[in-house]
Amino acid sequence: MKRLIHVFIFLNICCTILAETFEHDFSNKTLRIDYLFSGNSKNQYVSVKNLSQLPQWTGRRHNLDSLLRKGNGQILVKDQVTGRCIYKESFSSLFQEWLSTPEAGQIDKSFENSFLIPFPLNKVSIEVLFRTPQGTYELKLRHTVDPQDILIEKKGLNHITGHYYAHRGGDSTRCINVAILAEGFTKNEMPKFRQAAQTACEQILKHKPFDQMKDRFNFIVAESPSEDSGVSVPRQGVWMNTACGSHFDTFYSDRYLTTENVFKVHDLLAGIPYNHIIILANTNVYGGGGIYNAYTLTTTGHPEFKPVVVHEFGHSFGGLSDEYYYENDVFDDTYSLDVEPWEPNLTTLVDFDSKWKNLMEKGTPIPTPINLADKYKVGVYEGGGYSAKHVYRSAIDCRMKTNSCDAFCQACQQAIEQLIKFYTE
Repeated sequence: MKRLIHVFIFLNICCTILAETFEHDFSNKTLRIDYLFSGNSKNQYVSVKNLSQLPQWTGRRHNLDSLLRKGNGQILVKDQVTGRCIYKESFSSLFQEWLSTPEAGQIDKSFENSFLIPFPLNKVSIEVLFRTPQGTYELKLRHTVDPQDILIEKKGLNHITGHYYAHRGGDSTRCINVAILAEGFTKNEMPKFRQAAQTACEQILKHKPFDQMKDRFNFIVAESPSEDSGVSVPRQGVWMNTACGSHFDTFYSDRYLTTENVFKVHDLLAGIPYNHIIILANTNVYGGGGIYNAYTLTTTGHPEFKPVVVHEFGHSFGGLSDEYYYENDVFDDTYSLDVEPWEPNLTTLVDFDSKWKNLMEKGTPIPTPINLADKYKVGVYEGGGYSAKHVYRSAIDCRMKTNSCDAFCQACQQAIEQLIKFYTE
């Protein structure tokens, strides 16, 4: 009996320690770190621009020192005294996409990036790493943050952007908090934005597995008015004064709509509980973009708004890759064929066991011939990640492949569900 009592006491202590891990290292506030990513295709640099404190922490409070998605980059927070890793986050960035463009081989550029971490109680060492083409992670910056630093600006205490909940699954400390920002909507056009925000929320939550996990999400609508109506279209010589400063023609691609004004975006959200960002643009031109753990940005007036906002959220929230490809792009080198992609819905077969193999029927051929698609709903079908050859997806069609498909494939559904549970359990 004494032994059982001792075991019980030991387990209780372990549970208490686990429960108090967050409180042991962090306070209930957010440290926002603004970085500049700069350089060119050969050399990249990361520098700190600003540090600020937000009034609450609404991210995960468990799984603090682990990652479910590796990302194109990672941030590691370590206790400065012990060297113990107390928090990790992964990300992708517009800068890293730009590195693959011809322009990056000719000039240097810098891009804004903001990251949120729980506010440390003690001094921490923070490391920023970029993923290499070989799939390893290379240290780009190590710096120290002292939570007592008087130059850490307190934001989100005054002049908070007006906001409300389009969907409230629960308390912000236990839910995934998604902020929806207005872009290119004037003050008089806020009713139009509210309708678009409600549509975006409803469309995401009607897709599996979001539909079964609604109580784990909050969608907060932030009414950020713009001086001008619409968004910038550089190829037409049109430049607008908008809340987020977004524009089409990113990397000279007509429909790629992004914003490089990341600091401004986060300033608009200061004081609002958020971990993920959706930016809705007031234009009927087709386009958008989604960057993992950065933001989704999409247009609201185009007929394809509903499927596109879900697709782009698959990128920014789920870390999913595009499953479409171009038939003539046989030699596309977006993915190194000797490295397994970190995205959960593509494979080069280097480490397929880590992907959706558990969803396949026994005896499914790998790769799976397209003519057997009716027999094998989940397979290994060639074509994905912009490459027609040697990169594989799990299904013939998926929300991450076409706008006409009305659902995520089973591999994407599994990946999203795993991520939701990682954040909330």
